[in-house]
Amino acid sequence: MKKKQFAVIGLGRFGGSICRTLSEQGMEVLAIDIDEDRVNEYASIASHAVVGDSTDEAVLKSLGIRNFDHVIVAIGDNIQASILTTLILKELGVQNITVKATNDYHEKVLKKIGADQIVHPERDMGERIAHNIISNNVLDYLELSDVHSIVEIVASDRLDGHSLLELDIRARYGINIVAIKRGNQVIVSPLASEIIRKGDVLIVIGADEDIDRFEAKVVSNE
Repeated sequence: MKKKQFAVIGLGRFGGSICRTLSEQGMEVLAIDIDEDRVNEYASIASHAVVGDSTDEAVLKSLGIRNFDHVIVAIGDNIQASILTTLILKELGVQNITVKATNDYHEKVLKKIGADQIVHPERDMGERIAHNIISNNVLDYLELSDVHSIVEIVASDRLDGHSLLELDIRARYGINIVAIKRGNQVIVSPLASEIIRKGDVLIVIGADEDIDRFEAKVVSNE
């Protein structure tokens, strides 16, 4: 099977982290930055690392950027360069473009010019941390949309010894338990007969307001 090819433009903390992770997963990664020191830092990590100005169409063409399966624009400190780079990538026919947005205005422009995915790493991480510190039961939080999330919730005394069938969580709260972590064991798509134990980590998917209702009424010991 052909390895997927990724290009990461901008090797700051966010872009560098993506580049490193993709490389560790065995992917082909082209790392691009205008700063030579940053490129040198990732020369031994990425498959290829080049110094280049991504706002120059000729530079991107010479790198064969349109042949990459996915291009990540991780330019954080120059909104104009981020927008112009995204525009050029679209015009060159890149199929899948993910762009880091710095603020809401930046996101609006990126949407208008056709970015496929837009991420706010700082804002999203802030939301995850806020959810984690609000509740002792919430271990992790991942926003799927403006109103839906996946949340890891620790089962309390109130759930201990009850089966999923007894609790009837889907009918009562409109949410789904897609997996249960129990120590080193992960039970994916648990059966209705599965008994929940105190300390189990429930991986729940659903609307935010339904998850909040479930956590407030069933999980919390308060």
